[in-house]
Amino acid sequence: AGAHVSQIMDADWSTFVLSYWVRDRGVYSLEEGVRRITSAPARVLGLTDRGVLAPGQRADINVIDLAELRSLQPQIGNDFPGGAPRYVQRARGYRATIVNGGVNIEDDRHTGERAGQVLRRVH
Repeated sequence: AGAHVSQIMDADWSTFVLSYWVRDRGVYSLEEGVRRITSAPARVLGLTDRGVLAPGQRADINVIDLAELRSLQPQIGNDFPGGAPRYVQRARGYRATIVNGGVNIEDDRHTGERAGQVLRRVH
């Protein structure tokens, strides 16, 4: 996010990797596609407690319907303070997203659950 949330839209890169490079083009296996959007970036960013499903690790879980997975066109939302605009990118094919044991997304719709937390770098 940040000051330019109405100017750039990269929110769908994980959906694009799975739908285009894995499913449509077959460039990566599903396992390799998932690695490229989970453990690989976590490693690069130094997030040693994320990116894999293992005891003691932080992990969000997406249950996807790969055949239906696709990005929708970005839309402008004006829900920031003062009515400031931002891009909103939705997708189809996410059957559930589980964060800290709570189901945040079910059948492509937000459930109202807010189980995550804002990450802040400690200096």
